[in-house]
Amino acid sequence: MKRTVRTAVSALAVAGLALGLGACSEAAEKAVDQVDKSVNETYEVTYEVSGKNIESIDYHAGGGTAMEPKLESEKKPATPWKKTVTLKGIMPPAVMPVSLDPADLTCKVIHNGKVIKEAKDQEAMAGGCVAVSPIVG
Repeated sequence: MKRTVRTAVSALAVAGLALGLGACSEAAEKAVDQVDKSVNETYEVTYEVSGKNIESIDYHAGGGTAMEPKLESEKKPATPWKKTVTLKGIMPPAVMPVSLDPADLTCKVIHNGKVIKEAKDQEAMAGGCVAVSPIVG
């Protein structure tokens, strides 16, 4: 009798493990599909910078890779400055202004009409505006 119970319990455990692994593999496939979609999907953001005495503005414009985005730069731009770019996948939108007078410096990253990152004054000068890709999550 004990042997039959152990055999039945073992069989149920194996069946449960097989079902669990099947569910895990389906979840893994879905995760891989989501990553593939996220890597290939594109999105638009608009960068805005305002302030005085701005020396340069560096920004991600879509070149390079998500892990090593290529920076583009504009020297001595007229303000307020605005630029719309198309980025791909998980590449973070980023705009980094450099100003001789950061007291009134502001940068923004806008996606679908919503500000997803904003920084002012010293914060804008120190780190600019770097957001998480809006297609992540």
